[in-house]
Amino acid sequence: MVERLDATFHALSDPTRRAMLASLAGGERSIGELAAPHAMSFAGAAKHIQTLERAGLVERRKAGRQQLCRLRSEPLREANAWLRQWERFWNSRLDLLEKLINAEKGKTE
Repeated sequence: MVERLDATFHALSDPTRRAMLASLAGGERSIGELAAPHAMSFAGAAKHIQTLERAGLVERRKAGRQQLCRLRSEPLREANAWLRQWERFWNSRLDLLEKLINAEKGKTE
């Protein structure tokens, strides 16, 4: 799981790949369609798609001469669960800190 999580965050670290994922949230797209808003070559877009595929975020299939991509959401669910774990951890620590600060204010007043 750790390796997949690392690959997911690596894939998400690039704004072009995040934009491609956002586009794929609307449905299946060809690599050419994913490349168009970024003024990049098919080869450049294909490299980004390969990174997304390695992370398990995208699945590619051939349809005639086109390569179509679709979003796979499971790695995003796993990343979200990992982030939520740390959110709960830090929220509990900050809640304790707030209680300590309030208790100290009460002593000095």
